[in-house]
Amino acid sequence: MTSSTDQGGEVSALARGLAVLKAVGDASGPLSNRELAELTGIPKPTVSRLAATLVASGYLRQAPESERFSLGPALLDMSNRFLRHFDLRTLARPHLLALAEFAGASVHLGVRDGLDMLIIDSMRPRTAIISSRIEVGARMTIATSASGRAYLAALPADEQRELMAQIRQESGENWAALELRLMAAVEEYARMGYCSSFGEWHPHIHALGFALRGPRGERYSVSCGGPAYLLPREAMVGRVAPKLLETVQKINAELGVASPAA
Repeated sequence: MTSSTDQGGEVSALARGLAVLKAVGDASGPLSNRELAELTGIPKPTVSRLAATLVASGYLRQAPESERFSLGPALLDMSNRFLRHFDLRTLARPHLLALAEFAGASVHLGVRDGLDMLIIDSMRPRTAIISSRIEVGARMTIATSASGRAYLAALPADEQRELMAQIRQESGENWAALELRLMAAVEEYARMGYCSSFGEWHPHIHALGFALRGPRGERYSVSCGGPAYLLPREAMVGRVAPKLLETVQKINAELGVASPAA
């Protein structure tokens, strides 16, 4: 039977091995045992044993005739396995449910479909008597919804211009007024970290939206909103927005990506 001391030693060895992997992964080039010892604080003899074990298992690669190490192919295989089974809905749902309960608002996760955001997950607060009744499969127009505007604002410049051109073609004579609101939304996202829609997507709905990006580069957006008389602009901006930004940070932390600066 394994003793608690042995168990502690095994956990310590695992933690040190992971520290070595992280140091190699964060470095701009291959690292030596001495550099790894300095970066991790692990004694050099221990680093040497850990590195040899990681090389043997494929997690590190040793340069020929050198003691310098870089990441190995086993990590790529593990990453591919993660991506095959990854579902952002599963990761994000607990955080989005917490946001819904805090805000007393409905929260919807969407993906782009043409000039709309298609809802792929929907959460309502248990405590709310009245909330927006938007179901999975419903659509929100990119140009007027908070989630759609956040999706647009988070795109790289070339993709953003392409989507704006498509909206312009579709909107016809309404484009002049719509363009001003979309440019304001892009600026709002850059400044605040979210986009708003107060009665524009639906005259009785107030909402805030933010964008997410999955590990394969796939893009999503989230809407948090509900009836305007229950969620006035002041409450959305003053009370809900800070929680929304906290939610973005938590989801991105689990994804291993940096949140956009607000």
